[in-house]
Amino acid sequence: MSVEVIKPGLLTSLQDAGRRGYAHLGLGRAGAVDEPAWRLANALVGNAGDEAALEITLAGPTLRFQQDAIVALTGALIEARVEGQPLPAWSTCFLPAGSVLRLGGMRHGCRSYLAVRGGFDGALVLGSRSTDLHAGVGPLHGKAVKAGDVLAIGEHASVPWFHAGPGMQALRWGLDPQPWLDYAREPLALMRGHHADALDDASQHALFTQRFMVSKDSNRTGNRLDGAPLRLRQPLELISEATLPGTLQLPPSGQPILLLAEAPVTGGYPRIGQLAAVDLPRLAQRRPGDTVSFRETTLDEALQRLGERDTSLRRLLQRIEQRLESA
Repeated sequence: MSVEVIKPGLLTSLQDAGRRGYAHLGLGRAGAVDEPAWRLANALVGNAGDEAALEITLAGPTLRFQQDAIVALTGALIEARVEGQPLPAWSTCFLPAGSVLRLGGMRHGCRSYLAVRGGFDGALVLGSRSTDLHAGVGPLHGKAVKAGDVLAIGEHASVPWFHAGPGMQALRWGLDPQPWLDYAREPLALMRGHHADALDDASQHALFTQRFMVSKDSNRTGNRLDGAPLRLRQPLELISEATLPGTLQLPPSGQPILLLAEAPVTGGYPRIGQLAAVDLPRLAQRRPGDTVSFRETTLDEALQRLGERDTSLRRLLQRIEQRLESA
């Protein structure tokens, strides 16, 4: 089974949970930027949970399914049509062989996830099918999908959810995206970083009071934040230190950079903050021109919120599995 890419969209890449455990070799994690949305898309098609899906940024691809397929679309709300018929988001859908799925622009958010039953079967590189665009590592030679690419679909068992027919079908139930989308754009929780005290007094205050804007120069490596420049009390001579997704760095321009999934494993800029991991998906859905503000948090609060989110996600994944079994 395979899917032909007719149009690639603005930026579409294969992503799974990422390749963890290689930072000592200088290789970052990559993987889905909005991990809950990726997991829920896989759950809706009955995958085991770690299969690769397509991560779609701002404007989606056009795809031709060469065989019958079961798909689900989560994350940012995106225009999606199959032969002129709207494809329901956050639901489980059947596409007959020959279907052309056209994904357009996003009404809200920055990234959507398209999962297919069996997963997209790209080449495993260091145990992952994620594409690290910054490092050029992963399937498709570490590049985004392009027109003419043919994406294989993994083997999977048949299911009784749909009866093969000539048109698109969808289950009568789906998920409420509201809890997983950041409509209010509330402040993101930020812990003070190792070099936060090196900011001058005005900048320490501004870090948690001003509103920044996501720059058009943002990507999967990090979101550049435009606003009144933050300043250090005096220049710092630093050696490179460890960084990870969520690290807030301050380059000489004074415009901070908040690292995302393709964060480098080390960096030489001052580390003035660390975003709570639970808010990384919210950051991932901020698009160029959206505002970002921060509130101060502690490690204990960040861990508590992450645990509560993971418990809710786990329960929802179990509920989806139960409903599919009874479909």
